[in-house]
Amino acid sequence: MYPFTRSHAKHRATKSVAVAEPTRLSPAAQQRQKQYEDVDVAIVMESTYPFLKGGVSAVVHDIVTGNPDLSYGIIHISWDSEAPQEDLYSMPENVKWVRVVYLSMQEHRDDFMSVRPKDLGMTAEQRTVLSHRIFDAIYALAGARDTEPLWELIDEGLNERTRQYPLWAVLGSREFLHALTERMPQLGLSLSESFWLLRGFFSLAHAILGETMPRARVYHAHTTGYASLLGAAAARDHGTSFLLTEHNLYVRDTVNTLLDRNMALSITSEDYRTFDVSAEDRAWMAWWIEIGHFCYPSAELVTYLYPTAITEAARLGADVDKSVVLPNGMIIEEFEEKYRARQAAVERIAQSPEEHTWRLVYIARVVPIKGLMDLLSSMDILRDRGYPNIHLDVLGPTEHVPEYYEACLEKIEALGLHDLVTIHGTVNVRDMLDQFDLLVLPSYNEGQPIVVLEAMAAGIPTVGSDVGGMSQLVGNDLVTPDGRTWGPCGELLAPGDIVAMADKVQAVIGNVDRYRSYSTNARGRVEDFFQLHEVMSSYNKIYRMLGNMGEKRNFEYSDLRQPALDAPLAGAGE
Repeated sequence: MYPFTRSHAKHRATKSVAVAEPTRLSPAAQQRQKQYEDVDVAIVMESTYPFLKGGVSAVVHDIVTGNPDLSYGIIHISWDSEAPQEDLYSMPENVKWVRVVYLSMQEHRDDFMSVRPKDLGMTAEQRTVLSHRIFDAIYALAGARDTEPLWELIDEGLNERTRQYPLWAVLGSREFLHALTERMPQLGLSLSESFWLLRGFFSLAHAILGETMPRARVYHAHTTGYASLLGAAAARDHGTSFLLTEHNLYVRDTVNTLLDRNMALSITSEDYRTFDVSAEDRAWMAWWIEIGHFCYPSAELVTYLYPTAITEAARLGADVDKSVVLPNGMIIEEFEEKYRARQAAVERIAQSPEEHTWRLVYIARVVPIKGLMDLLSSMDILRDRGYPNIHLDVLGPTEHVPEYYEACLEKIEALGLHDLVTIHGTVNVRDMLDQFDLLVLPSYNEGQPIVVLEAMAAGIPTVGSDVGGMSQLVGNDLVTPDGRTWGPCGELLAPGDIVAMADKVQAVIGNVDRYRSYSTNARGRVEDFFQLHEVMSSYNKIYRMLGNMGEKRNFEYSDLRQPALDAPLAGAGE
């Protein structure tokens, strides 16, 4: 969910200039020329739906198909026109259009790359004033979190409908370079390096803010970052509403990726000022964190998948009072056959546990962040402890990080795990769920994994890393409004702890009564707290209230809250 980081900007911010073909419009210009009808909801995505499969794409598809009474448009933010553009979801009739927005400077050769300082139509004195206004606005946001000076500059110099001059043209002026030297000495970069860095930021801002978006009653962004920047600007431009959903904490995850840190580590608003990092990394940290500061105030409501995300987001500038938990959900009936099969399997296990070969399943991409290498080490430990009656099936794409997949194969070879591990690649997971006894998820980063909910709906316990919303799904007691308590449906551990993973798997498969209880709780938790029709009903209510579609405009956010899923939020604002 965070594909557009520094590596792309470095590629884009080279000093070579593409020569535009005078008779051929750029891909960005071609998108602008298309006709788009007004819709109820415009969903804003980064590099996912409907051109790439994944958990967030699946959730968005559920939203558009689960609310057929509303009309949708999809704004898909992509790096360039070479990115995938095949509809993988067969857009339903209520999706009226898909609008692609390109971030790469090369896709904006007929606007961003063609202007010069003279196109401002300003005197040297006016260019000086404008340059200092830019830095004043940056410091107003970074200091007092005052967003208005930046919005004024966006309206004057970026917004296609209101701009009086091309703001980005000031970059090449002598006056801007003088102001840069005077106002940002703390960058710690040479003048040339500072210029190319800021040129990269300007190009990204121009790509997101320089095009008029189709009109929608509600703009629903599914990440912070560029999606929220576009959603907030489009809603402001059209006088409509901006809704933000954080499936995971984009700013935290992007900064941790930038710095090659453990993805489970938190990030706060002040970290770019205090971390011991390079000058360029500090600038990129500030870029992502301040985008969050800029966009959060524009959101009328922010939804999160799990409660601790609200606590972390508050440390990045989000408003707890506008935040609610709205989890993912399942259509429970779709798993009825698999659940009955698992119930029968539990009974067979109970009758002769010593004869049963426990089928463990890893369901995820084979990439470093998902932790398969750790799990292979845990399998080795279990075998050494005398558990030959286990088998691990690996389900999921293997081609995303080929070198990591090869390393996993080499580890299987080195540890002699051939008889204990089968790698299937990409398969239809739901068709196979009844074959497995235990889901193992050794991830270093998760939001609220759909695969865990699918396993729970089928009555399969989970052993996994305690990251993201896993404690809400698997570990915490959940209490229904009528007082029924659903206990855990598995075991959690710190990410990267291979011994604890072996211990937790052993604790589940070594105690049939515990296993039976976890299986029952898994299904019950989905039935009472994670049903898709209830989630879709909440989205429909939110859309109608925010979009003035027959619902009262002034509503209480507490109307949407479920105490069992919102808690604990104590200390979220600290």
